[in-house]
Amino acid sequence: MAQGLEVALVDFQSSRNNVQHHTEEIGLDYLLVRRGQPFNITLYFRNQGFQPGLDSIIFVAETGPLPDMAKGTRAVFSLTRGSGPSPWIASLETNEANSMEVSLCAPPTAAVGRYLLKIRIDSFQGFVTAYQLGEFILLFNPWCPGDAVYLDSEPQRQEYVVNDYGFIYQGNKNWIRPCPWNYGQFEENILDICLELLDKSLHFQIDPSTDCALRGSPVYISRVVCAMINSNDDNGVLNGNWSENYMDGINPAEWTGSVAILKQWHATGCQPVRYGQCWVFAAVMCTVMRCLGIPTRVITNFDSGHDTDGNLIIDEYYDNTGRILENKKKDTVWNYHVWNECWMARRDLPFGYGGWQVLDATPQETSNGLYCCGPASVRAIKEGEVDLNYDTCFAFSMVNADCMAWLVQGGKEEKLHQDTATVGNFISTKSIQSDERDDITENYKYEEGSPKERQVYQKALQKLKDGRSQGSNRADSEPSRESQYSSRSLDTPALQPSNVVQVSLKFKLLDPPNMGQDINFVLLALNMSPQFKDLKVNLSAQSLLHDGSPLLPFWQDTAFITLSPEEAKTYPCKIPYSQYSQYLSTDKLIRISALGEEKSSPEKILVNKIITLTFPGIIINVLGQAIVNQLLSIQVIFSNPLSEPVEDCVLTMEGSGFFKKQLRILIGVLKPHHKATITLKTIPFKSGQRQIQANLSSNKFKDIKGYRNVYVDFGL
Repeated sequence: MAQGLEVALVDFQSSRNNVQHHTEEIGLDYLLVRRGQPFNITLYFRNQGFQPGLDSIIFVAETGPLPDMAKGTRAVFSLTRGSGPSPWIASLETNEANSMEVSLCAPPTAAVGRYLLKIRIDSFQGFVTAYQLGEFILLFNPWCPGDAVYLDSEPQRQEYVVNDYGFIYQGNKNWIRPCPWNYGQFEENILDICLELLDKSLHFQIDPSTDCALRGSPVYISRVVCAMINSNDDNGVLNGNWSENYMDGINPAEWTGSVAILKQWHATGCQPVRYGQCWVFAAVMCTVMRCLGIPTRVITNFDSGHDTDGNLIIDEYYDNTGRILENKKKDTVWNYHVWNECWMARRDLPFGYGGWQVLDATPQETSNGLYCCGPASVRAIKEGEVDLNYDTCFAFSMVNADCMAWLVQGGKEEKLHQDTATVGNFISTKSIQSDERDDITENYKYEEGSPKERQVYQKALQKLKDGRSQGSNRADSEPSRESQYSSRSLDTPALQPSNVVQVSLKFKLLDPPNMGQDINFVLLALNMSPQFKDLKVNLSAQSLLHDGSPLLPFWQDTAFITLSPEEAKTYPCKIPYSQYSQYLSTDKLIRISALGEEKSSPEKILVNKIITLTFPGIIINVLGQAIVNQLLSIQVIFSNPLSEPVEDCVLTMEGSGFFKKQLRILIGVLKPHHKATITLKTIPFKSGQRQIQANLSSNKFKDIKGYRNVYVDFGL
């Protein structure tokens, strides 16, 4: 008796397809394809071949726990030469005696995620058979013009999707240092962990069917991932901690990559990893987004505003010694803050606001009830369109809020000055296919002090006033962070630093601020008037956390300076290592301040400078040529920069393509100024341009870093 068409075997051609879909770095033994781009599979039949016109073949692709054709999570499409009702396409490539090759293509708007592919065969003899062919993963496609994440530059796609290492900029605006980072988005199990992260989100837990249906939207996915990187609302990846107490976890400064963090989160049943701060949140988000196929880069903003009441003014409070006080309103200027930009079309906004979008996973304020921020169009931020979704007002304040300084004494607040240029400097990201730093400040705002920049600021203020007058009408479109305003600050005219005093103060370092050495600096005082000036200047130094939170002062001085007309004088200052060492935060930031007053004038002059203490870095040498699957020796040279012994020294090493997991090497005690060398052996398993990252921590310091870029040959 004649049999119907029976499938004996299916070949997903994962090796060939994955190369064509730019997913071969993730693996070659599982089908990983991108939407909007065809992929081929081969069907082998048991007893006879496919007969066009007689046999009918229908494919079914399903994703999520409740596949639904109406929601787009179930697609039914037939093998035809023409187009059918489904946006999914199946076409016959070749037809042999007992096999055929079929080209399948998901639409460029399809939901991303894990899919099950099924087939139903109606044979002309009347037999109907159905098979599950297997699973595949569908990702965003920045190579496809129809995809909302399409990026039309191959060098940019290589940098922002394919590159698995980079730099995150830290320090302060006067001393910007690159921190090497292993994104590792193509490392083993990372894609599975990224998909697990989507399934652990509150959106999926509450309504999995709708959540999966919305996974075709990069705007939606980016908000879900942003909320899941922190753990404030859910079992997200990282716990934030700015307390300086990290005894029950890892100091955020010690991390050198995302892979160890994501794998720990997965291995502990999705318990948040301790601990992260802004650059760690942003780096892990970069890993997840690049893995899913959304072009992403990490951005650092120096002197970043955190405006808690949505009035575009950061209020800072000082006492009469010039030290900064804990802010009762919690407005702060972060020494630096790190977020992401993701590239996507914004079809939910007016034309022209697609492209780079700010996403900030650091849990600062809520957005529609969850701790996430963005996507906010970078162009909308530059143009002051603060009423556009999502969280554009908050993002605007991070780069362009004004700063108001207040003197607090005798229970009263006295305005010192309003500065329009303090916030938002040297906005930085890694250059494309280079280790250089790109300054992208002009993407976010017009030149400070220009009429256009002030015009945009006033426009943003006006939009806030308009939004306030509309009351609750805006609640659905913008988060709660913009629902409270201080009318005093909104209507305050900009106060320029007073010209009455006609004296300028400025700090200048005399030596590089090396950790373990005394800090030598001078206060420069200049009298710009034709009169004598008698100054009393209160000086102080205090440690800062990078989020702007002040610690207690550890050094104070008072200077009495008499200046002849148009005279300049220097007042020398020294802070010994013995005085500052026990007061340092992990960030190694010291803020020196001077508050000056002149006998015959009520005006006061405030000046401050932030110093970042520096360490000598780790040196990494590769001994010989790096070739895939051949033993390689790596030399690591590091030292104790202090004139005292340090204990509990741990060297961590990682690098995608070099190490399967992060190495932790216990060093123990390092004597004062002792230099040590160790040699490691490893077998590279990926070719191309790679990076090795290293970190040395101890009981006295946590983040001595080093890196080495290495080209790994494929070999024979």
